[in-house]
Amino acid sequence: MSFQVFGTAVSRGVAIGRAVLVASSRLDVAHYFVDEAQVPVEVARCHAARDQVADELTLLRDQLPPDAPTELAALLDVHLMLVRDEALVDAAVEWVRERHYNAEWALSAQLEVLARQFDEMEDEYLRERKADLEQVVERMLSVLARQADPMLGLAPRDFAGEDPLLLVAADISPADLLGFRDGVFKGFITDIGGKTSHTAIVARSMDIPAVVGTREASRLIRQDDWVVIDGDAGAVIVNPSPIVLEEYRFRQRQ
Repeated sequence: MSFQVFGTAVSRGVAIGRAVLVASSRLDVAHYFVDEAQVPVEVARCHAARDQVADELTLLRDQLPPDAPTELAALLDVHLMLVRDEALVDAAVEWVRERHYNAEWALSAQLEVLARQFDEMEDEYLRERKADLEQVVERMLSVLARQADPMLGLAPRDFAGEDPLLLVAADISPADLLGFRDGVFKGFITDIGGKTSHTAIVARSMDIPAVVGTREASRLIRQDDWVVIDGDAGAVIVNPSPIVLEEYRFRQRQ
């Protein structure tokens, strides 16, 4: 069944391909209490996740190709600053010590505290920085869950067939957009974000067709659906009819 989803266009152009859904790490966060003897272990897990993510981001920044968007190095530095901020990990550690939360629960709880502070900011650009914080916590939760980062692990060999691919996710970090450089994905769709989000800024600089802030695209679109991203109208057409598909292919060729 064909239907449309609307959001905010952040980069002009048309992209057509099959949907690849990437789940959010926060959807499956475990919530449980730990006993006193386990507290130092959970504290160490928080610190280890912070250090590993910091190392990953530093490596990404240092290995950026010469033709990478100039904004990307600066945005990686922002994420590095966030992951090292005492307001995140040190405060999460206090949740572990005082409430006996497990590490994942503690990080998620502190994220909610900080997210509310961002929501109350009057400046739109500063409010958008909440997305950067969420992306950093996503990486830490992936480490804690001993899961490979969903975007960085994607490569052409991971997919069968020759159809072009479009990424659908709750959110994508600017660092993850490096995965687009090898041509695996032709565009992306996210549930959250806006024109001033760092992901949108990088997408525009890399000329990647994208629609953000669709709210429920990752829930409505199914794995392997045919999808059209209309970067001019901020529209996503799911399972388009042959006529509509041919019209967009004509526009794409133009």
